Amino acid sequence: MNLLIYKTLEELNQDLADYVIKIAEMAIEDNDRFNFVLTGGNSPKELYRILSTDCKDRIDWEKVYFFFGDERNVPADDENYNGLMAKKNFFDNLNIKTDHIFYIDTTLAPEKAAIEYKKSIDKHFDGNDIVFDLILLGMGDDAHTASIFPHTTLVKNQEVDVDSVFVEKLNTYRISLTAPLINKAENVAFLAFGENKAEALKHVIGDEEKNFDTYPAQLINPTDGKLTWFVDEAAVKLLEE
Repeated sequence: MNLLIYKTLEELNQDLADYVIKIAEMAIEDNDRFNFVLTGGNSPKELYRILSTDCKDRIDWEKVYFFFGDERNVPADDENYNGLMAKKNFFDNLNIKTDHIFYIDTTLAPEKAAIEYKKSIDKHFDGNDIVFDLILLGMGDDAHTASIFPHTTLVKNQEVDVDSVFVEKLNTYRISLTAPLINKAENVAFLAFGENKAEALKHVIGDEEKNFDTYPAQLINPTDGKLTWFVDEAAVKLLEE
């Protein structure tokens, strides 16, 4: 694991953008495509803006394929739909082809949406092992990542799969990659900043004895890939103590 700590969010996002570009270049050079899993919510918006504007000429976007680590069970035109956030802050700036974007179909029931998303991933990888080049992840202040929330069925799912989960505290369903599928990636990067993440980060990174049920982000430990945390000083405040 590599822990990178930044004084400012500006420095963090710029360095993370450079990191994404470096992996994209290597993947395209090696395999002529870059399979990139995005994280949702508000945290990555500035990163997506930087990549799609300031750095737009540094990646061959024709060879990038976009996926989502998880999705909220809301319509595609809902402001909480991760796909819409990425479209507005990332794809529209680059005129990404629709067949290079793998949205999760929330017109389907959550369980069916998960099954169909896994099928679309399988088809893209053409029967080969599903190994994404890069998976971006966020972490909630409850230590959830993707939609692997504490004390939910997804914590115990040991299949390399996409699954649906009912999150009781949010009273809603989510669709998410499982931890074993995430852990097959070549590279996994967490983006976490702000004092509200400090308590969770202290346990996820700092605890020698793991408690996956309470701190699901502890599950993320790539089997053969690399794990990097991009955090600010506020987020590691308790870890340093």
